[in-house]
Amino acid sequence: MASLSVPPTLPRASPAVVGVARGRRAAVRVRTAAAALGGGCGGGGGMEQHLGDGPRSPVKENPVMSNIGKSTNILWHNCPIGQSDRQKLLGQKGCVVWITGLSGSGKSTLACALSRELHYRGHLTYVLDGDNLRHGLNRDLSFKAEDRAENIRRVGEVAKLFADAGIICIASLISPYRRDRDACRALLPESRFIEVFMDLPLQICEARDPKGLYKLARTGKIKGFTGIDDPYEPPVNGEIVIKMKDGECPSPKTMAKQVLCYLEENGYLQA
Repeated sequence: MASLSVPPTLPRASPAVVGVARGRRAAVRVRTAAAALGGGCGGGGGMEQHLGDGPRSPVKENPVMSNIGKSTNILWHNCPIGQSDRQKLLGQKGCVVWITGLSGSGKSTLACALSRELHYRGHLTYVLDGDNLRHGLNRDLSFKAEDRAENIRRVGEVAKLFADAGIICIASLISPYRRDRDACRALLPESRFIEVFMDLPLQICEARDPKGLYKLARTGKIKGFTGIDDPYEPPVNGEIVIKMKDGECPSPKTMAKQVLCYLEENGYLQA
């Protein structure tokens, strides 16, 4: 039986060689972690900048916590990419086009027509429709005065986020109370709130009655209906007013063009 040959023992690496190998492996781990944290392929940022014997950043002060409403001990976190960066990316200015008016005045029609025209021109929009929002975000709210105020407050906050994202947000709601609309306007600095008043007579809106709500309100089956037994407070200094001309209601395209002209003239369609 042939004897098995024993392979010769490999020489052990010197401590210096082992140290170099370990150093290389550690450098690879550092570069990988730096890329994962945003250092990228260029190697100029991330974790590598904070290693070594360089000067350390000063110790940050304790954050200032806030109490807002029922929320306590909360902290606003700022991100490096801001509204201006997003606007440059989109080639437009974020704003809120707030369409208000009686039921049946054409708010949703204008919102969709405006969104379509802007989309064809290469602008990013989003429509916040009052009825659509009550299918989800505001499904827990009724049409009582206090719930209507909360409904508008929530939509105003959401619209503010869209505007901050650089999007042209089109909000379409009856929003009957002036103080609630003014509160939404106050959320947006630098005239980013554009109030569009659908100034059509009650008779026209009631004759249209696309949802049959005026009929229900007139027969007492709906209480607190705007324009019938609940007031509508028209804007005092709205940016745009949509009116009948020569006894005719403007077409959706005509209404959209009126708002588009305002957006163009005031620089909203460029970053």
